[in-house]
Amino acid sequence: MSEDRQTRRYPQNLQGVLQLAVEAGSAAEGPAPPEPMSEERKTWLREALTELCKGQMDEVEQMKQCLAVLRKEGSERERGGEEEREDDDEDDERETAFEMLSELCENLDNARDLMTLGGLELCVSQYLNHAQSGLRWRAAQLIASCAQNMPQLQFHLLSIGALPKLLQLTDSDPNPTVRVKALYAVSCLVREQEAGLQAFLSHDGFSVLMRGMQSENEKLRTKSAFLLLNLLTSHPEQKDTLVAMGMVQQLVSVLRTPHSPVHEHVLGALCCLVEDFPQGLKDCRNPALGLEELLRQRSKELQGKEESQEELDFCERLRVMCFSGQQSDDTGMDR
Repeated sequence: MSEDRQTRRYPQNLQGVLQLAVEAGSAAEGPAPPEPMSEERKTWLREALTELCKGQMDEVEQMKQCLAVLRKEGSERERGGEEEREDDDEDDERETAFEMLSELCENLDNARDLMTLGGLELCVSQYLNHAQSGLRWRAAQLIASCAQNMPQLQFHLLSIGALPKLLQLTDSDPNPTVRVKALYAVSCLVREQEAGLQAFLSHDGFSVLMRGMQSENEKLRTKSAFLLLNLLTSHPEQKDTLVAMGMVQQLVSVLRTPHSPVHEHVLGALCCLVEDFPQGLKDCRNPALGLEELLRQRSKELQGKEESQEELDFCERLRVMCFSGQQSDDTGMDR
């Protein structure tokens, strides 16, 4: 028996600990085990669970330390010289704190703890409008990490005014990374979240997406079009609003830009605006847009390109919906 204890291996991680606990529980519910759990094994299990709880507490302490760094008041930059270098070091320290918080908050419990500790209010009130772009985009990224699939945190962020600030950053921040990260955070607050969508609409969010698709920033263009497609798919009742603001014409103008990944999402959005919506269909058929010839040419360009199959499918679907049988439809109307 002593030899068995010496050679027995115990798990070294959380998964192993949980598996051991499950096995112990199953054994208790089933037939009596051939021997009771040894004192050595009981002691190891207690210590492992204690260490696990301690590790969780350590993460909360880490978050508190990061927040203490972020709450430190910045030094006056008017002093210049060596003290200005100290300010740069302080910014680096804050960026590191944000990166650590983003990593920790991939754990949903930690994200909830960050809200309780006031970390989200700090991001929204002090860092989304910070002078340093590296701190602005890291604050937006942290907000996105916390908001994903967490309705409680989404409601909290909406209640403290995060969305209008994020939309403003998406629309007009001079730093391209800030704009992309802010849009990512917007997406985490409005997708599959009715309260977020209503706030998005009240702050003219679709116009922000329209301008994003016209940006020179390729990532921003693609992500704006993707979010538009997602919202149209989930909320077809918004077609009227979008068509009324001239979205069809704007999307076709984006299709005329040099080919890029954004075009796949743009074609998908146009399909949504046309399907079961006569005004969207009418706008697409406007001869001034030249959409029929554009789609015919694009289909030829995409033929045989496996990586562009989904875009080709959207292109063909839109062409059929808009222009297949159009001549007979027009003839019937003339009669």
